[in-house]
Amino acid sequence: MKIAITAKSTDKSSEVDPRFGRAVNFFIYDTETNEFAFVNNSQSLDSASGAGIQAAKTVIDQGVGALLTGHCGPKAFKALTAAEVDIYVNITGTIKEAIELFEQGKLEKADNADVEGHW
Repeated sequence: MKIAITAKSTDKSSEVDPRFGRAVNFFIYDTETNEFAFVNNSQSLDSASGAGIQAAKTVIDQGVGALLTGHCGPKAFKALTAAEVDIYVNITGTIKEAIELFEQGKLEKADNADVEGHW
């Protein structure tokens, strides 16, 4: 399964970005092949509005089945769940730590957005 993790930089030791829509980058990781790539999110970062929906499209286009992030707003949450992407929020630490927790089944899937829009 491919997962997306919000990332503050383009380094595997990067901290998880607490924002989804305005995350600097997405770390795309394939849990089966261990292949990874970084996807820049500058189009959403600089957006006056609609950052969450644009970021959701970017993640969905990568074919991911799960998103690990600090927080996710209502419009992005709706778009991601409509595309059958599982969302995990309140993720902190490094990308490596987030992957380990995910693979160990220690993360709880979110039922709702955990912040208001325009957070």
